Amino acid sequence: MEGTDPVNKKLAAALSGGAVLVVALSGCTSSEDKGPDPKLVAWAKTVCDPLPAQQSKISEAFDALAAVAKDGPPKEVQKTDSKAFQELADGFKARAATLTDAGAPPGVEDGKRKQQDAVKRLTALSGAYTDLKDQVDGLDTKNQTKFASGLSKLSERMKAVSAQYDGAITALQNLEKGDVNEAVTQQRGCTKTSASPSAAKG
Repeated sequence: MEGTDPVNKKLAAALSGGAVLVVALSGCTSSEDKGPDPKLVAWAKTVCDPLPAQQSKISEAFDALAAVAKDGPPKEVQKTDSKAFQELADGFKARAATLTDAGAPPGVEDGKRKQQDAVKRLTALSGAYTDLKDQVDGLDTKNQTKFASGLSKLSERMKAVSAQYDGAITALQNLEKGDVNEAVTQQRGCTKTSASPSAAKG
């Protein structure tokens, strides 16, 4: 559809950085000391075990957005985008819930603040996708010009969402430093997921 294809491609490109949020919780460093505290390892297991399923939902949503960017009538674009935004909202909400349930990483300096900051930013990111879903649901699919204009405004909103991505990534990177990093890399859920998706590029 003329006018909407470039905008949808921009949306897909802007959205396709979700795997970075996984990488931020699955570093590749190691230590030659006695290893992390067993309690911290148990905490990491709680955080990492649900990750593959959650990331699968997020990755599928990115793929759907990329696919619909190629072509499609307004109603189909709206339906696909709406579903994808909902999946992204649910996926990041689930990540926030997992970190909330896990609590602060034990024995980590300033761990509670870092954990709460990550939860706060992931929750806000989820809310941003909910807002995007509401916006796309409200687009006029009966008028191509209005629909294209609506998508253009939606792409502007994505600039703010991209900034929220950056904040969430930074928070997760701060959380995974030091012993937390080592504990996380021992978990199959995190290492498996970090190696599978390659959505960091649009």
